[in-house]
Amino acid sequence: MKWLFWQMKNMRPTLMTMQQWILISSGFSILLLVIRILTSHKLSYAFLAWNLLLAYLPLLIANWLSRHEIVVRNKVTFILAISAWLLLMPNSFYILTDLFHLNTIDKGRPWFDLTLILSFAWNGVLFGIISIWKMEMLLKRTKGLVASALLIFTVMWLNAFGVYIGRFLRFNSWDIIFNPSPLLTEIGEMIMNPGDYKGAWAMSLCFACFMIILYYTIKKLTELLNHN
Repeated sequence: MKWLFWQMKNMRPTLMTMQQWILISSGFSILLLVIRILTSHKLSYAFLAWNLLLAYLPLLIANWLSRHEIVVRNKVTFILAISAWLLLMPNSFYILTDLFHLNTIDKGRPWFDLTLILSFAWNGVLFGIISIWKMEMLLKRTKGLVASALLIFTVMWLNAFGVYIGRFLRFNSWDIIFNPSPLLTEIGEMIMNPGDYKGAWAMSLCFACFMIILYYTIKKLTELLNHN
């Protein structure tokens, strides 16, 4: 217990504040979900908790890599680590598409369901932005500025493409390992016949641009606040 208090005392105030607000924000979402389940006696939105857990996994990997930079400096371990991170990364922004479920909200209290879904979507985006920022800073230190900048645009496009695959084609991140054949066949079909998937490519491009703008806007806002 003394060790825990010593660790908390020696943490940077900004980091501590960020961790606290992440915990508060996530706890608020879970609380809303519990209230929704208890009052409606339905598990209609229980999937939000699972989606939030999946959204947190890329941040977990990014935090681990930030504390073990030697992994990034080794080519083999770097490829394995970045592949796992990229594979899970779309889950953070996928939760935004849960807003589609607004057409099934409780007609008696739509404001509650709206707040519930928005809170989970916000947390997913928050996890994603922090995760990408951590990876950007890590690559900037270990691989250089060009690699870190390239990461942002590559990841955002892959995120958008992954969100489309997850939401509309109904594949999961682990299908690349446990059920790769139909997933790779579908992706290959999209690449070989792009004209037949104009909506998919348009959605991926639009969503990628939105996420890039969102990321850099929040990043610049953070820098502005830190300078004041």
